[in-house]
Amino acid sequence: MFIERKNKRLPSFATVIMRDVFIGSALLKDISVSGCRIEHTMMINVEKGKRYTLRIKPESSAKVAEFDLEAEACWVKAGNCACEAGFSIAESPKGRAFQRYVDYLAYRG
Repeated sequence: MFIERKNKRLPSFATVIMRDVFIGSALLKDISVSGCRIEHTMMINVEKGKRYTLRIKPESSAKVAEFDLEAEACWVKAGNCACEAGFSIAESPKGRAFQRYVDYLAYRG
């Protein structure tokens, strides 16, 4: 089933830290102002509908400081070599850094 998104997801090379969920970091695969998708090499233990804090560390070329997002888990999909999870963004305490990063990704195309 294909669902068209309101906001286009932009590919990313940032890392994500979720201290309460997994050790180390995951890859931020894509992001928009309304949601994001992460990928980890191990199973991600998140509950659908629960809020989590995602610490985003943008790639150095973005020249954007790391920032936190409050996001709600929407889905988790485990594959052979990786696990992906989708989130809807509830709030961004450092909204300016988040918006700068999304703008950078849109410009980078």
